[in-house]
Amino acid sequence: MAQFDAYVNPNAAQREAFPYLVVLQSDQLDHYSTRFVMPLVRLPRPPADAPRRLAQTVRVGGEPCHLAAHLCAALPAKLLRKPVASLRGEAGVFRDALDAVVSGV
Repeated sequence: MAQFDAYVNPNAAQREAFPYLVVLQSDQLDHYSTRFVMPLVRLPRPPADAPRRLAQTVRVGGEPCHLAAHLCAALPAKLLRKPVASLRGEAGVFRDALDAVVSGV
């Protein structure tokens, strides 16, 4: 389970709005049974009132998704099955969004 891998949201009830979860937790912490993840939201465009750092777009399988950094959480690693994409190339976007949540926009 690699950092910045995207997985289909295991919660079927939330999957329409939040289709993917991205693992942000460092690979050095793989021995823990949980993973710190950021949900990606399915919207036609970024929320109009979201600051730029929180309204970044990434693509998973060609589908544009927006980061929901303010909704990051830990969940059991066993819920994440097979990765559908690696977003390692977008690492800076994820870090920037997390920084905005922690340090301020």
